Amino acid sequence: MSNLLEAKPNNECTESPCPAVEQLIGPKEKDLGGFSVRRLFPTVGRKAVGPWVFFDHMGPASFKAGKGINVRPHPHIGIATVTYVFEGEILHRDSLGSHQTITPGDINLMVAGKGIVHSERERPEISSTAHSLHALQLWLALPEDKEEMEPEFHHYPAENIPCVTDENIKLRIMMGTAYGESSPVKTFAETLYVEADFASEQSLALPKAEELAIYVAKGSATVDGTVVNEHSMAVINTDLNVSVLAQENTRLAIIGGENLGKRYIDWNFVSSSKERIERAKEDWKAGRFPKVPGDEEEFIPLP
Repeated sequence: MSNLLEAKPNNECTESPCPAVEQLIGPKEKDLGGFSVRRLFPTVGRKAVGPWVFFDHMGPASFKAGKGINVRPHPHIGIATVTYVFEGEILHRDSLGSHQTITPGDINLMVAGKGIVHSERERPEISSTAHSLHALQLWLALPEDKEEMEPEFHHYPAENIPCVTDENIKLRIMMGTAYGESSPVKTFAETLYVEADFASEQSLALPKAEELAIYVAKGSATVDGTVVNEHSMAVINTDLNVSVLAQENTRLAIIGGENLGKRYIDWNFVSSSKERIERAKEDWKAGRFPKVPGDEEEFIPLP
């Protein structure tokens, strides 16, 4: 999705001691006409968690007939985008010719590599009636030796994502390996993405990773006594064995993995090289990126 929001300074942990939580991050929120988008990072003091360099929470939003998500074709380089829908659906099209409806529970993985263009819209039968949308979109930095790989598109239906139960908590292993299960979703470095659904007062030991964070998509939780409110993120001290306790019925996204080093982000372009980003900007302005078949008429200009 197009880079819609500016970063907001994080909310530092103010409790002392607060050994298990390195940082609390509150969202930057913007209403796009009934469509609320919250950005957690990049933000001041937090540019990445493991390989993850971007985290947006879209909705939940309710649309009248004739309204809805309508993101025109725009480019990416140097990353893989991960789109996950809680409610509703998104129609993905890209310059590889992919034409895929993303429905709840699916994992949509688009690998930009040296350059891809995509749009995010809705099928006419959805937009013609009242409907809702609720989703997450994340960006994964690619390792430096993969930044210029050929673009790829992978779609994983909900039924292919493994589910496990730990301490009576339902877990979906979206990417990577955790809680004794491995996801089939392709990764390019050590990557972790788990969804956890808690009932009130349930507790879960968090998996180990070089870097780790939890995002409260619904409800609220505590980590070592530090409250993590709905729509907030806690970056975890991975030197410790840490558990999270739900204060109410709660849905968490657990993300992490290996740190891939510094990345520059400008608009929709991500790279370990500033010069590569400048070249991508010139290529977009000059029309040198590939077109999206069936969606060539519109595009988002370089800001």
